[in-house]
Parts: sequence; C-alpha cells; structure tokens
Amino acid sequence: MITINPRQYKHIVFFTGAGMSAESGVPTYRGHGGIWNKYRWEEYACQEAFDADPEKVLKFHELRRAAVLACKPHVGHVTIAALEKKYSRITVVTQNIDGMHQRAGSRNVIELHGSLWRLRCHCDGTLEDMGEKYKSYRCDKCGNWLRPDIIWFGDALDQSVINEAVVTIRRCDLFVSIGTSGVVYPAAGFPRFAKENNARCIEINPEANDMSFIYDEAIRDAAGKALPELFLKSLEEN
Repeated sequence: MITINPRQYKHIVFFTGAGMSAESGVPTYRGHGGIWNKYRWEEYACQEAFDADPEKVLKFHELRRAAVLACKPHVGHVTIAALEKKYSRITVVTQNIDGMHQRAGSRNVIELHGSLWRLRCHCDGTLEDMGEKYKSYRCDKCGNWLRPDIIWFGDALDQSVINEAVVTIRRCDLFVSIGTSGVVYPAAGFPRFAKENNARCIEINPEANDMSFIYDEAIRDAAGKALPELFLKSLEEN
C-alpha cells in the first residue's frame, strides 16, 4: 500500500462521487436499490415537477434529508477533514449533495450539484436549512415557494461553481479521485486539468472505469479503508 506525505504537496484536491457516500449508507440514485428505481425523477427531481406541485417535491426532499441524516460520515470522510485541519491547503470537490464532508468537519468544499441543506429563491438567493424538515416551504420576503438548491435533471450546472472547481484543480499537485466513475463531463475533464499542472493523480475505487487509464496509481479498495492507510503516517505525526 502506498502512503502519502501531505507536506510534499502544495495543494491537494479530493474529488468525490456517489461511491464515497454509499459507504455511509446514503441511498444511491441509480443501480440496484437506487432511488430512481423506486421513484420517477420526472415527478420529483426536475423544474417541471416543482412548478406543477412544489409541495409534493419538497416533501419528497424531506424524505431524502431524513434518510441522509440517519447516516453518518465514515472514516474516509473523517480522514479528509482531519487532513484539512492539519495541513489547510486541501479542497474537496464533490458531486454529492448530502453534506457528509461538512458533517465530518471539512470546510473547504465545492459542491458541484448543490446541497440538500440549502434552499433558494429568486428574491433572496440561497439560505442554509439543516434538519429533517424544512423550516418553511415559502420565502419570508416574497412568499414564493422555496426551491431546493440542487442541480436537477434538465438543469444546467452553475458555471461559477464549475469555474471555481476547475481553477482549484488546475493549481493542485495531488489529485485524489474517490468513488466516482468520472466519465461524464465536466467531471471527466478534472484529472486532465490536474495533469496539466503535473499533478500526481490517484484513483480510489473498488472497480476500474473508462477513465482509470489517466491516473498514475489506482487503489482498488473502499475509501473508508484506503484513505486512512494512505495518510496514516501523516495523521500520526504530532
């Protein structure tokens, strides 16, 4: 098993996907047992569904929030948060909307697809709302329905968030991809951006995928096992 000394790197990026959260028991969206095998996204996860019946969509997302809150960050999440606290020059770029990284203690997190724990309104931007139930379904200022701040089917990604992620990745010298296939753009381009800066690129994923060839090293194991082993020596240092 390889080991990493963070002191040797100026900026580390951890890029995480659904596999990272699945280890905590967070329900996945596709595949066996996935949410969209039980629910139709057309009724719950697109702007058209929200416009047709906002209360139905918000209640569905409350179910998702409850399911996520029943899960806890695993040791992989905790390892990344501990490294950030100790070395500071660490950024998490995540495709996940569950907030597990923040619950583990990470603060420097770029959320590509939004968050289950935010709502937004045209009149007042976004607001944090942590809890199983939403504090309110409607905006206090204008009275309109509050929309979950999530990238739904049919939504365009927030270009300012993508730009922030790309700039950060282009500056890193260690890029660690965890639990994501990374085959859909713009995520598919992230390891290439890292390599433009001659970054060392490591993939942590139990299974190989179509983008695995681009990485310098691959660890075919779960994040909860691989991350503590990868950074064990640095975490044990005073």
